[in-house]
Amino acid sequence: MRLLSKLVAALGALFAVLLIGVFAWLWLAPPDLLRVGTGYAAKIVCSNVFLAGRDADDVLADDVQAPGHPLLKLVGIDVDMDRRLVEARLAGVIAPSVAVYREGLGCASVPDGDIVAAQAIFAPVSEAEPAVDTMSWPQGERVEAADRRLAAILQDQALLGPSYRAVVVVKDRRIVGESYGAGFNAQTPLLGWSMTKSVNGVLAAKVAAEQNIDLDTDHLFSDWAGDDRARIRLSDLLAMQSGLEFNEDYGDVADVTRMLYLQPDMAAYMRSLPATAEHGTRFNYSSGESVLIARWWMSQFSDQKAALAYPRKALFDPIGMRSAVLEADARGTLVGSSYLYATARDWARFGLLLAQGGLWEGQAVVPAEFIARMMTRTSASDGAYGRAQAWRQGPGDDADTRFGLDTEVLWMLGHDGQSVAVIPSENLVVVRMGLTPSRGGYRPQRLLAAVREALR
Repeated sequence: MRLLSKLVAALGALFAVLLIGVFAWLWLAPPDLLRVGTGYAAKIVCSNVFLAGRDADDVLADDVQAPGHPLLKLVGIDVDMDRRLVEARLAGVIAPSVAVYREGLGCASVPDGDIVAAQAIFAPVSEAEPAVDTMSWPQGERVEAADRRLAAILQDQALLGPSYRAVVVVKDRRIVGESYGAGFNAQTPLLGWSMTKSVNGVLAAKVAAEQNIDLDTDHLFSDWAGDDRARIRLSDLLAMQSGLEFNEDYGDVADVTRMLYLQPDMAAYMRSLPATAEHGTRFNYSSGESVLIARWWMSQFSDQKAALAYPRKALFDPIGMRSAVLEADARGTLVGSSYLYATARDWARFGLLLAQGGLWEGQAVVPAEFIARMMTRTSASDGAYGRAQAWRQGPGDDADTRFGLDTEVLWMLGHDGQSVAVIPSENLVVVRMGLTPSRGGYRPQRLLAAVREALR
């Protein structure tokens, strides 16, 4: 009996030592998966607190923990309103991560911990006049009476989708219907995730046009000189067919999560990746290529502040997207793949710009040729993607025609159910925002088809 007691005591001591060892390992050298989790939590909470004015605990519970990995349930946050930063840790001490807010640039994940350097980067504040309720949308914020034909559709939860946050319908340059989920309204900035890619593509096109640069230009980055990557063209990046190695799987520590949450300089990480296919021959959806597009057009400016100010000066202010904030990483590269916050009405303004062929109030804001590129399907994607950072097919494996939609629809699609659908010939734009993971099978095509049929 005494021997058994000693054995139990020894096993208990061994277990305690192992437990302490595991805890020490997690504290001193946390696995990348844990760092991605806390980095994601800090970044999402930071942006929603400082840009959208939402409650931090609500954001952690609803946006981070509810739809995410089970380990995120163990993440806690600390919001410092004075220093304008958010820290996140697992179990209070493991895998600490921080995100900081910068004026005009939203929040950035700071995986290297250099908060001072990250906070030193900022963008000039907009000088545009604020929108007034006395002016009708899109010039102002006054919205006329909704079209009664949409009333039932905008109350149909099956069409709006689980955890929808906003739906805005534009027909003939007028908002004819809108609906908002609990806790959200017309003034709430919402993250577009990969819908940001289309905005970033437009910015690249504008810079190229202003500086008389052909979109087929190559030799984009000096550190690609001397190898096959120097032959990659800007047009290859725009069409997602550069040939660069990149894994867009969000379920693990893949290239996309490593870039977004473990790299302070996202563009440098992307430039370090090898090419695994001939440029122009393989479609590979890649947020990394969109970051490279942003880094390229920003490099055409001699001054970083001028580059950071460009989206507002050249695009957001001219079309009235006053709420829009395109966030930058810790080194100042705009995250053109993922991080644009704007109200649903402002996302609708951008959709209207595309529907009008790049014109706004009779002025060419975007080159018409670039809109045509967005509409042109690529053979490498089997027609699902356009030549310029936009989808030509809605989400899911079924063709849009299965939902009664023709082939003219231009789609901007983002993670967790964000979408802007544009049908230029019908002057129709439908914005749908939410927190709706794809595993639930929600399809915005059904909403678009119902709206289209009702307004005919």
